[in-house]
Amino acid sequence: MAQNIYDNPAFFAGYSQLPRQVLGLDGAPEWPAIRAMLPDLRDKRVVDLGCGFGWASRWMREQGAASVLGLDLSQNMIERARRDTPDPAIEYRIADLDNLQLPPAAFDLAYSALTFHYVEDFARLIATLVQSLAPGGHLVFTIEHPIYMAAAKPDWLRDADGRLTWPVNGYSVEGERRTDWFAKGVLKHHRTLATTLNTLIEAGLRIDRIDEFAPTAAQIAALPALAEELERPMMLLVSAQR
Repeated sequence: MAQNIYDNPAFFAGYSQLPRQVLGLDGAPEWPAIRAMLPDLRDKRVVDLGCGFGWASRWMREQGAASVLGLDLSQNMIERARRDTPDPAIEYRIADLDNLQLPPAAFDLAYSALTFHYVEDFARLIATLVQSLAPGGHLVFTIEHPIYMAAAKPDWLRDADGRLTWPVNGYSVEGERRTDWFAKGVLKHHRTLATTLNTLIEAGLRIDRIDEFAPTAAQIAALPALAEELERPMMLLVSAQR
């Protein structure tokens, strides 16, 4: 079973105060780039993996999705999502993506935001999603960029000009990474960029687009702290099709 850090009270309290959780999709600077990768959602059957508070699930229904199944390991997340969602066409369930099972050809879109890096057996998950997609179905997801995950955050340095540098420790060594983020010992699983993309290809998916998210000048002007995201890619965005 995956680590359920989101039901840790200290972690959940801190996480709930992030701008993307207070403001929803408008608080996620990468959202416009994600939105551009999504297919036409009208009449689509969607599974939202790591649905959190349900922001994306509700948005997809607003865009015309026929139904959305939101899955998350955290009881705290699912309870909040259910409380904030009166729409009967959206169902939320507790699920562990490390042993997920889904019916065949049940969805037209599998979507996930910043969740797959918590999954140990990525190949198994992708195989499960591929068989659950109807022919022509899409997979769109974001993860922490493998370079970002491999960076030794406690050792962040600044150069002579005061710019952040990002030493990357053991990038080619895949496996567990632990970090202190709202709680100690948060467990994630590092995979190289090549492994991530080749896993999709080997599962029979066609990669349509990838994006290594960086904030725009307008976003940095509005929120100067985002300038640090120009120093190394923080997120990898992927769109693929069965």
